[in-house]
Amino acid sequence: MPYISIESGKLTAEQKKQLIERLTATASEITHIPEQFFTVTIKELPDENFGIGGKCMENQTLIYQFEILLNIL
Repeated sequence: MPYISIESGKLTAEQKKQLIERLTATASEITHIPEQFFTVTIKELPDENFGIGGKCMENQTLIYQFEILLNIL
């Protein structure tokens, strides 16, 4: 049974639904294994639980949101 696992930040229910559907369909198409044999799991990680470039994502997310706000104003 093929198993697909993805880790990401917080996702909406709709985003999770689309990921499961599209990952399953794509993997099935490529491998020629029927979709009903695939298992997909999504592990959500809060921003404070990981970092990029030695910096906590929580802080990077706040900076990014602030920069977007400045560009809107």
